[in-house]
Amino acid sequence: MKSQRHRARQIALQALYEIDLTNHPPGQVLQRHMEAIDPPLPKGAAHLLQDLVVGVMARRDDLDRVIAYFAPEWPVSQIAAIDRNILRMALWEMNFNDTPIKVAINEAVELAKEFGAETSSRFVNGVLGAATRKQGEMEAILSGAGASVDR
Repeated sequence: MKSQRHRARQIALQALYEIDLTNHPPGQVLQRHMEAIDPPLPKGAAHLLQDLVVGVMARRDDLDRVIAYFAPEWPVSQIAAIDRNILRMALWEMNFNDTPIKVAINEAVELAKEFGAETSSRFVNGVLGAATRKQGEMEAILSGAGASVDR
């Protein structure tokens, strides 16, 4: 059985996907998704869900710059919405949460297998792997120094 934290990530992904495609107000989407959870998530998992949605929305432009840098062949707007949001979530967890990098990547790959296309898990793993191998460049992009990062 999947962990409650994985369940929280699944619900966060669904909320972020909706926000991305519909431009519904993030607070309303999050609240609706939280209220629909049955049975409710334990406190820690519920906090993870909230942190993911709020954190990704607050840093979405920065996260998209990281995605663009590590997947240069794919304009962010042309990446499948589900893959784009899985990448955003994993990158946020890797950089702004205490989630171990391996856990963030493994969870992202699992979400890609569950919700994405046949090649989604390989794509997600490749982008996150590249970002992990070049942690300094990823941090520079996220700190706003990304314009000075050379390939």
